[in-house]
Amino acid sequence: MKEWISHSPEETEAIGEALGKTLSGGEVIAYRGELGMGKTCFTRGLAKGLGFDGQVTSPTFALINEYRGGRLPLFHFDMYRISNWEELYTTGFFEYREEGGVIAVEWSENIEAALPEETIVVSFFRIDDMTRKITIDYPEGEKTA
Repeated sequence: MKEWISHSPEETEAIGEALGKTLSGGEVIAYRGELGMGKTCFTRGLAKGLGFDGQVTSPTFALINEYRGGRLPLFHFDMYRISNWEELYTTGFFEYREEGGVIAVEWSENIEAALPEETIVVSFFRIDDMTRKITIDYPEGEKTA
């Protein structure tokens, strides 16, 4: 597991970008953390690390945002309102996994049973209004991010 302290949205974005640069496709990244912890900032950096240079927004109302045009596509899911397998299937989650891009999942706790064993877990902890502790737990040991 790796750990960072972020003092700003820009630092959170930089941590996401560093992770994005290490990915090769097919990864699922499960976010853990409450509302307002910096998950969208992190995803903005993740997209940048994958070579996407467009606008990145929260998928709260869309359930999924697709970011294509970088070296790998990024599929950003919000599973907050997903509470059963039937609802999960309607999101296209399993079809997106077959595309070989990177999947980032907010509120991943709601689909815990559907996450692959090799899921990368990114956890966000509030230290104060601007400061966050961010941990990245790799399923197969340390990576360089």
